[in-house]
Amino acid sequence: MTQTISAPIPTSAPARPGSRALLGGAAVAGPLFLGAGLIQGLTRDGFDFTRNALSQLSLGDLGWIQVAGFLLTGILVIVGAAGMRRALRDSPGGIWAPRLIGVFGVSFLLAGVFTADPGAGFPVGAPEGRATSLSTHGAIHMLSAMVGYLALCAAFLVLARHFAFRSQHRWAVASRVAPAGILAGFVGSSAAVMAFTAGAGLGLLWLTVVTTRLMATASPAQR
Repeated sequence: MTQTISAPIPTSAPARPGSRALLGGAAVAGPLFLGAGLIQGLTRDGFDFTRNALSQLSLGDLGWIQVAGFLLTGILVIVGAAGMRRALRDSPGGIWAPRLIGVFGVSFLLAGVFTADPGAGFPVGAPEGRATSLSTHGAIHMLSAMVGYLALCAAFLVLARHFAFRSQHRWAVASRVAPAGILAGFVGSSAAVMAFTAGAGLGLLWLTVVTTRLMATASPAQR
């Protein structure tokens, strides 16, 4: 009498998303956030790009739209940081660049939970001048933005090492110049709110550019 032993049928593990798919999160985060802010800024009563920061769109009856934008952007950036960790594995910048981008993503989550203070006439009925003091949630909002963008600037400098190692010298130079533009915008915000908006927008858009570049150069095994 013979006994037949049937081998167990292997079960396939669920496919994990490749680095390109994850990097796509960070690639779309900036345009999504800035586009939503532009539309809201043009349509909401009392908002003036020359006087108000995009963060103030979190206030008022329709503030939930901007809050959702902050939260979604933060999630997308964190997803992109996971993709960057895979794409930069075993290469210069492979450890710290994803971590710093992750910090940037978390800063958006905090900015969504802790809203900016009203001022400069927005929302309608707010004092016309700039706020002379910060509330607790306003201070946390500002601190999270500061820490987040400093982390983003540091991430760009780390990515410059990666690009230099790959002999992509133009990308390396641009990744060193971008932080200077971001910080210049923040310094200029004391004189003009639009300087801050420009600096913050530059950071988000350069994040889109570099992650798109990493998506294009990802190895077949990472895709």
